[in-house]
Amino acid sequence: MKRVGMGFHKRTIKNVPLDNKTILVRVDYNVPLNKDGTIRNDLRIRASLPTIRYLLRHGCKVVLMSHLGRPDGKRDQKYTLEAVAEHLGSLLKKPVVFVDDCIGDKVKQAVKRAPKSSVVLLENVRFYPEEEKNSPAFAKKIADATGARYFVQDAFGAVHRAHASTDAIEQFVPGVAGLLVQREYNRITGAMERPKRPLVAVIGGAKVSDKVALIERFVEKADKILIGGAMANTFLSYKGYSMQKSLVEPDQKEVIDAIYAAARTKVGEGGDVDDFIILPTDLAVAVEPSDAAERKEVAIDAIPEGYAAFDIGARSIDRIVREVQGVGTVIWNGTLGFAEVHNFAHGSARLALALATQPDVVSIIGGGDTADFVLSWSGDEGKAFTHISTGGGASLELMAGEELPGIECLLDA
Repeated sequence: MKRVGMGFHKRTIKNVPLDNKTILVRVDYNVPLNKDGTIRNDLRIRASLPTIRYLLRHGCKVVLMSHLGRPDGKRDQKYTLEAVAEHLGSLLKKPVVFVDDCIGDKVKQAVKRAPKSSVVLLENVRFYPEEEKNSPAFAKKIADATGARYFVQDAFGAVHRAHASTDAIEQFVPGVAGLLVQREYNRITGAMERPKRPLVAVIGGAKVSDKVALIERFVEKADKILIGGAMANTFLSYKGYSMQKSLVEPDQKEVIDAIYAAARTKVGEGGDVDDFIILPTDLAVAVEPSDAAERKEVAIDAIPEGYAAFDIGARSIDRIVREVQGVGTVIWNGTLGFAEVHNFAHGSARLALALATQPDVVSIIGGGDTADFVLSWSGDEGKAFTHISTGGGASLELMAGEELPGIECLLDA
């Protein structure tokens, strides 16, 4: 693992002569959809607008490409980007030409016909299996069809993956970063490397194994670590508590041993490691995670047989709220319970409220489920928070200090 350094180390759209040129932009329009196919949350589309508008002001033909969902290399119309093109057009207040392919003559002709300062959106790149295989031949077909002078990486949510449209494409078109990728990188690395202190990390979600590197980095960087979600079940099980039917990740003893060993070194002799890595003291349990199920709050040593933990309890919620009062920075990655169900979103909602009502606290919300929850909770596009990341896995890996292939392939600054 390589630790990322300070400052953005790649060229951006502001460092190259792109006036009146055809520019290929990788965006992340992998937006959550409702059952009827409509867009449930357009954060990622709105986040791409500053880069697109900058290019349009410079007279560029803007050709956008993205993935949506997991069509497994097949042309599955459930994952077409056509509705996204329509929505993007309404946000830009100008028509967006949609092309139902991302390679070939159809794309070539559409780009050729497009006037300067126009936008073309190509069909889902994952309709081709070569995309996820990072195929140079497929990337060359995209480059040839679009005839782009520069490639702009603005899909922060996809930069942790080495795919044809995020990595191999740079072999055929010189690549620079868009404004979103630069902003995400600077916000997240700034909060990790130069935080306004105290820095409190809140880590939830399901698996310890998914976030080992992140937890290790927070042991090094944070002043306190608060753990919730199903991840807390695994820590509590490690501590010897019977978690009954709760989701507990097996075979994590050595990992958690190492985390606590590092934490003890951090707090030093006489320090209280349990006041540095803070676990729940009570839990909200039920027989199933539904709004119809009774939410029963119990101490961590009193989970009834046949029950499972789906949220943190009231005492633990109060503790988390106290711990984030008046601090410098809070980085939150992972919901504190089964937040898709209102009955078990209490902890996540109270934390969101505590952060939203403290404008002086720098609040960085990791992407993925945490961002989706906060946006649905806030109802105001998340304006009360300092930064809501558009990338789940990408923000996780960047916080952990890992290199991101979709950024590393770009031209150096």
